[in-house]
Amino acid sequence: MAKHLDLEEQEQLDEIKHFWKQYGDLITWVLIAVVGAFAVWNGYHYWQRSQAAQASVMYDEVDRAAKAGDMARLDRSLGDMKERFGGTTYAQQAALLAAQTYYDQGNVDASRAALSWLAEKAADPGYQAVAKLRLSAILLEKKDYALAWRQLAGELPKDFAGVAADRRGDILLAQGKKVEARVEYEKAWKGFDDRAEYRRLVEVKLNALGVDPRAGQVDIAASARSVGASK
Repeated sequence: MAKHLDLEEQEQLDEIKHFWKQYGDLITWVLIAVVGAFAVWNGYHYWQRSQAAQASVMYDEVDRAAKAGDMARLDRSLGDMKERFGGTTYAQQAALLAAQTYYDQGNVDASRAALSWLAEKAADPGYQAVAKLRLSAILLEKKDYALAWRQLAGELPKDFAGVAADRRGDILLAQGKKVEARVEYEKAWKGFDDRAEYRRLVEVKLNALGVDPRAGQVDIAASARSVGASK
């Protein structure tokens, strides 16, 4: 009986040896690949956490420089942030903060440069849209209407459609194009929720142009036709 069992065990061992000889290398490489992928995944997430932590510290430096009004320090910290952590959310927030600080300090060129970087490099479409809108406002103040308009020419996230239309209306109105401006303001008014404070601002602009949107006088199609007739 024992001899019979020994023979069965020997056959099983032989089968295992044969199987391992045939598929052992493949199994080994699959295991190596799985373990390697797991290590890479863990390493990547560790790197991300490390980057975020370092970027957070550097953002705090930008924030402190902004609050202190130390423009030289702000220049250095923002430059370091863009160079080392340009792809992080902290860098995008830092650029917005720096741009506002520069503008408040009267350094419009530096503010414009920070916003231009953000508009071109930001990974988040929302931050890009905010940068383009703020940049268009600065360019509008400088009466650079063509470049201001160009900031809003590309596709923006849906949530920014109303604000972009309002800004286009401002650009057109500044050029004396009242009919075209009204078309954009009408788009903006319709794009905002009825309870939105921004909608009331757009309504004031429309009222100044002789349009009362709440009285049912907004007709974008008719306005568009009148624009075509005026050209």
